[in-house]
Amino acid sequence: MLPSDSAWLALERPDNPMTITIMLRVDGLTAGRFREFLEVYWSAWERFGCRPVWKAPAWYWQPDATFNVAHHLDVALDRFDQHQLQDWVSARLNEPLPLYRPAWKFWLAPNAEGGAALLLRLHHCYADGLSLLSIFDQLCPASPRQYPAVYGAPEQPRVGRWLETAQQWLGSQLARYGATTQTDSEKPETGLEQALAARTVQNGARLMHELSEFLAEEEDSPSDLKRPLAGQRNCRWSAPVPLERFRAIAHQTRTTINDVLLACVAAAVRPRLGMTPEQLDDAVMHAAVPVDIRTRLPEGIKPEAGEPGNCFGTVFVPLPVDGESALERLFRIKHETRKLKKSWQPGLAWGLTACASLLPDIGRKPLADLFFRKASAVVSNVPGTPETRYLAGCPITEQMFWVPQAGDIGLGVSIVSYAGQVQFGVVADEAILANPHEFLDDCLSELDQFPGGLST
Repeated sequence: MLPSDSAWLALERPDNPMTITIMLRVDGLTAGRFREFLEVYWSAWERFGCRPVWKAPAWYWQPDATFNVAHHLDVALDRFDQHQLQDWVSARLNEPLPLYRPAWKFWLAPNAEGGAALLLRLHHCYADGLSLLSIFDQLCPASPRQYPAVYGAPEQPRVGRWLETAQQWLGSQLARYGATTQTDSEKPETGLEQALAARTVQNGARLMHELSEFLAEEEDSPSDLKRPLAGQRNCRWSAPVPLERFRAIAHQTRTTINDVLLACVAAAVRPRLGMTPEQLDDAVMHAAVPVDIRTRLPEGIKPEAGEPGNCFGTVFVPLPVDGESALERLFRIKHETRKLKKSWQPGLAWGLTACASLLPDIGRKPLADLFFRKASAVVSNVPGTPETRYLAGCPITEQMFWVPQAGDIGLGVSIVSYAGQVQFGVVADEAILANPHEFLDDCLSELDQFPGGLST
């Protein structure tokens, strides 16, 4: 198993499992249709027929000799209303996945009000959110009459090639750096070589600077979001909001849609820190935001198209919880996201995370603490397709996504765009947030505070 995948097994905790959860509302989906979908299409990815097994000194993918899709699907025939459905989904989030089978499972509620609800829970070691989106994009075409044309992937051993490529890439960087420390008589003579040497020195200095900044990032202030976890989680999701509403705010304020989304989260976080106005003035609060780094990785390390895997780093975005107005929070977030756009922080975080599975337990905890003390929440932004997709010929009307919150982080906020609409989702440990639906209400009410943000 690749280090970037097995890292999520190394970070597993009983009170905070490393499990991704996806919910789709699929109008008209029946149990029979979905079983056929699983047997023909989903099972075409060999990884989903394997389970992670520890064989010292590493984790391996081992095919499940008793694999049967029937073991990975439960059907609930209840006619859930919206409130009952949210309670049912929360209960599934707290249901452990069996260790003796591949660590993923679907639940289907075909009779839920508003259309069938399909829930998937999958351990993070199988794939990250973008890999799963790519898989669903292949399996869910844009027409009900269209069948998936290209799908599935074999599970091939790649650890040797992965490590060899990583060593070669690192060696080439060190060789270039070494070339810049030659004596005057040995220095390159051509202008091109001199420019290359100067750029290498500059990049080396930047790498050391970024690494030191990353390690020295100030920890979050003590707050009500930093309590010990209870191990029980609740989730909620908002009604869909037209994407055009966010676009209009971004256009009027000369910011991006992502800036607007993060500003909504900052507004909802502010009253839940349990701080006085004086304490808020000095408060430090970060959101851990996953960032895709596939385009930054050399060939041999990045996954192939359609291959499940984990290729994202994390940036720690300071949230201006002391901001007094919606516009102040928005413009301060714009400033922070511009600084992080060209940062190497996501790649550094990805590399450090991949090291987790290679370390003994005594060294793993300090590395994990290095990350988890720097943030009080995880905020994921999942871009879906702009058009409606179809699963087994049935339209997907809504799409929701929750990522795990590693270590002592107990609050996760998901922002999902799909088919011209945006939804906020939240998953929170009971000790951190007793009423997650109120958090969502505050996210949406923040929109009314922006120019062009009033709903019509």
